[in-house]
Amino acid sequence: MPNYIFPFMSLAFFSVTNLSQFQQLMYRPLYWFGKDGTASIEPSLSLAAEPVYSNSNQTAVINLKNYKWSNGETVTAGDVMFWMNMMHADKANWAAYAPGTFPDNVKSITINSPTQLTFTMTASYNPLWLTYNQFSQITPMPAAWDITAAGGAPASGGCSMTTYGGTDTACAAVYTFLSKTSGYDPANPSGANNALATYATNPLWQIVDGPWHLTQFDASGDVTMKPNPSYSGPVKATLAEFKEVPFTSDSAEFNSLVAGNLDFGYLPTQDITSPAKSPLVSGANNARLGGFNLAPLYLYGINYFPYNFNSSSDNGNAGKIFSQLYFRQAIQTLIDQPLFDSKVFKGYAVPTYGPVPVLPNTYASPQETANPFPYSVSKAKQLLTSHGWTVVAGGTSTCASPGTGASQCGAGIPAGAQLNFNLQYATGTTWITQLMNTEKASWAQVGINVTLTSASFNTVLGQAVPCTGGPSCAWAMENWGGGWEFSPDYYPSGEEIFQTGAGSNSGSYSNPTNDANIKESYQTNTNLDKYQNFLSTDLPVVWEPNPAYEMSEIKSTLHGVVPQNVFAYLTPENWYFTK
Repeated sequence: MPNYIFPFMSLAFFSVTNLSQFQQLMYRPLYWFGKDGTASIEPSLSLAAEPVYSNSNQTAVINLKNYKWSNGETVTAGDVMFWMNMMHADKANWAAYAPGTFPDNVKSITINSPTQLTFTMTASYNPLWLTYNQFSQITPMPAAWDITAAGGAPASGGCSMTTYGGTDTACAAVYTFLSKTSGYDPANPSGANNALATYATNPLWQIVDGPWHLTQFDASGDVTMKPNPSYSGPVKATLAEFKEVPFTSDSAEFNSLVAGNLDFGYLPTQDITSPAKSPLVSGANNARLGGFNLAPLYLYGINYFPYNFNSSSDNGNAGKIFSQLYFRQAIQTLIDQPLFDSKVFKGYAVPTYGPVPVLPNTYASPQETANPFPYSVSKAKQLLTSHGWTVVAGGTSTCASPGTGASQCGAGIPAGAQLNFNLQYATGTTWITQLMNTEKASWAQVGINVTLTSASFNTVLGQAVPCTGGPSCAWAMENWGGGWEFSPDYYPSGEEIFQTGAGSNSGSYSNPTNDANIKESYQTNTNLDKYQNFLSTDLPVVWEPNPAYEMSEIKSTLHGVVPQNVFAYLTPENWYFTK
């Protein structure tokens, strides 16, 4: 369920649920992606024309279209500058931040007119990357948000001033106020969000430039939106209202679908009665849903869960063990992706063998579409025994040969250290429980003892954040069940999730070769092959099959839903009913 409304957020809130299916209905990003079911930019739905590049792609001119805020004010270049100034001041609190990229690589910004800005970059960059991964991050913010206390005069906070980067102190205060108003206190990041009940009543959040505004919201996730009568975009909503209904489990949602209480819902994998002929060729729908059309949605993304390379768990040994490539190879070799696809997902999944999506296959290399680590218990056992571990099948393997030699356990791993880890996963869907139990049993064959626990999606995502020590680093592995959907980094060059120090690099993975490969991909027109081929074998995370994000069930009288957006954007302004 949504749990954060302010569209400038840290990794703890950076989810499809909050962005694509909540915030962006109200607050439009500068550029819209997902044209006709692809991963491409959609110019007609963007707030600005595509950037015009010059000076060896060091200069970009952005021209805004004529959009209005619901309070009657125009979406201006100053609203873009407001976002950029906040990024400059508070980049550490922005989940899409990667060191050396936006905003570090912006030398200057000039407002030429209320509808035009010129960005000057610090170097030449791949223009595709600049549009798809840098300017794509911007969500213009209204001057009414530029305050430091409730009831403040618009722009009184001083963050939306026209000088780029000269307002850090003011912006920090504005960010703190807006974050607290959303329920997140930067000074107390583990505190509970007590602002959820105010989302639909706080006048700040009613100033929107998207097609919808919020009329009801509660802590359980009940969401009601109505059309924004001032929306300036080309598609005006015809529905009187739009509701998002929370469920505690996928089976509860299925029962609601069968009862006819939903117009649009999702079929749980355990209720699939006819396997897919291929990921894109569906089997027959569940017979109990005769009034619905089945439309699987595959996100432009990858599925994985992170290791915490700085983890203090397993008596302080977990992070050191995860840092050993041979151990990560053993873990990966015991994940039988083709089997899981067939048995757990019933054919409605595609593999993840590396950091670039294979569906739609826009940039995946031949190596990425093959499996570098086919399932093999004997290979996994050999990897461990050859590096000094005494393997105890069905028990817990221990380090018998400490040290850094080729046949030893590795740096910092003492004699007697155990392969004994905790893995927390998200509740709510049966498939992830099935997958986790199957993987646990597979790892146990070579004495990798994984203790499973479960918690809500928001809890797991909030736990899986980069850390360097202390209580926040006690987690070992976290699986929120969604991996990464490439938004707002629509070109999958990986800087936001795998570059050293990136805000969404959950497990603090760091490798200089990888960093250099990423940098080469965005500073030049080099394709992504070198980057993805390296990470497919260096294993920064545990790659898993990528199932259909939603087995969408659409009432036969509801139209305008397909083609579905591959970034999971909900666009009910397109929907309409027939009898």
